[in-house]
Amino acid sequence: MKKKIIILIIVISGIVTINSLITLNTTHHPEFSENKNSSGHAYAYPPGVGILTNSTSCLSCHANNGPWKDDANTIIDILDKDTKKSLKQTDGTFLIETQKGQPKTVLTIIGSRKNNSIPASYRNAWLYIDPATIGKNSLSKFAPDWEVNLPMSCRLVGDNLIGYEDANITSLPMTIQPLESAKDTEISLQVMLTKGETTKNNALEGMTGSYFERKVKLKVK
Repeated sequence: MKKKIIILIIVISGIVTINSLITLNTTHHPEFSENKNSSGHAYAYPPGVGILTNSTSCLSCHANNGPWKDDANTIIDILDKDTKKSLKQTDGTFLIETQKGQPKTVLTIIGSRKNNSIPASYRNAWLYIDPATIGKNSLSKFAPDWEVNLPMSCRLVGDNLIGYEDANITSLPMTIQPLESAKDTEISLQVMLTKGETTKNNALEGMTGSYFERKVKLKVK
């Protein structure tokens, strides 16, 4: 009888513990239980866009209310890591070229020129994603048949890079490699410059952010 009581106590304790963990998880991350906001889009939680949910952009969750504008003071660039040459084209898109099977490393540079009237962003987030992959089962949302080691990041501002001494930036390398079946394609670079912290259970409050998108063309030589 005592054994049965002990086993029953253990089972009940286990159930209580599991329920408390589930409650804690959904309290901190309600987007995984409800998975919808008033606009009908899934909540964007890093890396929510296209990966944990079918959100199409950061704006499914975050506000686009920051002081950083799409002008000469805003920096969104992709450099060849070896030459430090910008891969930006005259039409505003970026072109990354490499041979099949050959890795290519680029630097993603995000930030703004130092300006006393506009505060520097505190944290920059970015994501390289093929919009056509959103809603598909594959965990990878980068271009099909292209390998990549770091398609996304959320990084504190403060990196140093020659040529950007007058700017508050983040800088991080990303290596891609086209497989044998890789084809020329176009992906999206989604960027958010942010400051502050989001309010618990409401990413639209507490944090200011400015959202940008850039087209990136991947070309097999």
